[in-house]
Order: sequence, then C-alpha cells, then structure tokens
Amino acid sequence: MHTGVIIATPDTLVADAAAAMVKARVGSTIVMQASFLAGILTERDVLRAAASGENLSGSVVAAWMTPDPQSVTPDTPIEDAAQIMLLHGFRHLPVVEGKEVRGVVSLRDLFAARIRRRPTAGTAMSAGGAD
Repeated sequence: MHTGVIIATPDTLVADAAAAMVKARVGSTIVMQASFLAGILTERDVLRAAASGENLSGSVVAAWMTPDPQSVTPDTPIEDAAQIMLLHGFRHLPVVEGKEVRGVVSLRDLFAARIRRRPTAGTAMSAGGAD
C-alpha cells in the first residue's frame, strides 16, 4: 500500500491533478468531497480525457473520475484485493479505514508484496508497509 496519496476535489482541474500525480510519481489521485471519498482519478482517466480532445486545463476531475470507487480496508487480505482488482480491471484501489483514506494499493504494490515474501493465507494490506 502506498500511503503518500494525492488528494483532489471534484472541482480540481484535470491538468492540476495530472501534474500532481507526475510530481509524486503515482498513478492515481483520491478525490475527496469534504471528508468523504467521492472518487478516484487514475492515469487511464487522464488519458481518456486527453484523447477526447478536452482542454485538461479547463476540465474538472468530476467529469473524468470514477465516482464512489470500490475500496478495501487495511485488514483486507492481499489475495482479496488482487481478486477485486483483477475482476473489475482496476489498477488502483483505495484503502479506507472507517471514513479515512489510509492509502492506495496498486498492481505494483501487489507484485512487490508477492516478490518480497511467499504469500500466506490472510496476509493483510498493511502488512507490507508503504512503498
């Protein structure tokens, strides 16, 4: 799980969110509406927006994000998170505890966890630490 998440609001410009993702070297931005997880904007969403011909400096995140994204908890077994991501075609999955976003797990995180240790049943998301 990567704990250094980029946060945007639905009104953030796509260009600004994309620039923050590039600067932080991450592939997603968590979209918050006040204290609630409203969505996630991924590099694929930014690519779709760019390919549409939309002016990314004038288009807001709400127009391109995935609203109300599926999430997992820090206690979710790695295998369960991987299955959710595989079944739905996700590359990034928010990790939420209560109403607080704790991080984002990515495909890279799952591969790194698999390479670092032999998988065991019940290994939780937070067991690998932050990358």
